[in-house]
Parts: sequence; structure tokens; C-alpha cells
Amino acid sequence: MDLMLERPEGLRHAYAYTGGKAFDPHLPVVVFLHGALFDHSVWTLLARWFAHHGHSVLAPDLPGHARSRGKALTSVEALADWVLGLLDAAGVQRAALVGHSMGSLISLEAAGRSPQRVSHLAMLGTAFPMAVSSALLDTARDAPLRAIDMVNAYSHSTMAGKPAYPGPGTWLHGAARALMRRVQASQRDGNLFLPPRAQRAAVAAVDAGLDATVAPNVDLFVSGTSEFSIHGSRTGFNGGVKVFF
Repeated sequence: MDLMLERPEGLRHAYAYTGGKAFDPHLPVVVFLHGALFDHSVWTLLARWFAHHGHSVLAPDLPGHARSRGKALTSVEALADWVLGLLDAAGVQRAALVGHSMGSLISLEAAGRSPQRVSHLAMLGTAFPMAVSSALLDTARDAPLRAIDMVNAYSHSTMAGKPAYPGPGTWLHGAARALMRRVQASQRDGNLFLPPRAQRAAVAAVDAGLDATVAPNVDLFVSGTSEFSIHGSRTGFNGGVKVFF
């Protein structure tokens, strides 16, 4: 699905996968947001399930990633505004946001900026703060392809790294590595790992502290850490938010 978003710099193209069904903004909407150096394809199975079970789905390629045109945005805040603009362009009043890694931070920020438009938050592979080691950032600057290998080694268990897991003809480690290399190669304006690109901006935004306030009627699912707190000024959460670990 091709959309044109209204941005301060003018109209901007965005692509979103809809799960193999025509998009209907009148159905309950689920928006899937990928992490840095990924694209909509990481959500294919989940997107298709929801699209074929009474929901409409938007799984966009974030700016600078794959089929959405233009340069990568420079902060989580800018990406959150972009997501809200995506909802506007699709005619969506309210949606559930599902984010992985950097996408989880974007989801959180979007909910804080416009809580009345977010029904649920699902944050996968998340943490607070989402620290990235200096060794990885240095390698990303000097040898981004080697940094991709490091990320995949950190992100998959030993069993998942083997060919034919979880079934014949699949290889999670190799597929993720190939996708990240393809997305990195598609961005001709710079290195997606580094500032002012989104991955480093995500780290800086979290380290600085998010001031978003999520409405009490937002359900929140967090996967990836047992240390995530919904209390305190750094997270900006009010009491009453439902959290599922």
C-alpha cells in the first residue's frame, strides 16, 4: 500500500504492507513497526494473521528503509510524528502499535504524543534504557557489515543460529543478516547505524529520558526485559496502565 504523508518538507512517500488484504480503516487497526536495518517483511506472518482475523494492518517501511522513499529520520521523536502522519494518511483514528527494538521506542513516543490515538502498545525486544555498547557503535562506524554480524550473533540463541531452524529451508540468523545487508545497501545517503541515522538517535533519545505520558486506558505488553518500570519520571508513565510481561 502506497501512501503520501504530509511532512514539514512536503509530501513524502511511504510504503506499508497490509497482510494480503485490502486496507479498511473502519476495522480495528494494528500497526507493526520494525527495528533499525529491518523492513516490513519481519512482520509478514503476524501481519497476515491479523489481516485475516478481523483487523486491518499497516506494517510500514520506516523512512530510509527499503520501499519508503527519502532519507532516514534523525530521532525517535521525528519517527513518532511520522507514524502519526501515517495514520492520518491512511484515515485511521485509533490503532494498536506493535514495535520491535527501535520500533518499540517509536511506539512509546507516538503513544505519549497522541495517547487518544493509541489503543494498545506491544513492545518487543525492548529495554529501558536501550543501551548500545561502544564496541558495537565503533564497529558500525568503521565496518558496518561486521557490525551486522555482531547484531545477529547477539540477537539469536545458539539453536536459532543453526540452518534448518525452526524448520527445513529456514535460517533465522542468515535471513536476518541478508535483510540487514540489503537495507543498509539501499540507503545511499549514509550509514543507517550512525548519527544522524535512526539507530544512534534512538539510543540518545532514551538516554536523555522520554517525557511521554501514556493514557491510563492504554494496554501495554512488554517483551524483552524484566526490568522495565512504568513508574518514575524517566518513563513518564502514569499509574493505571496495564502491563503484560
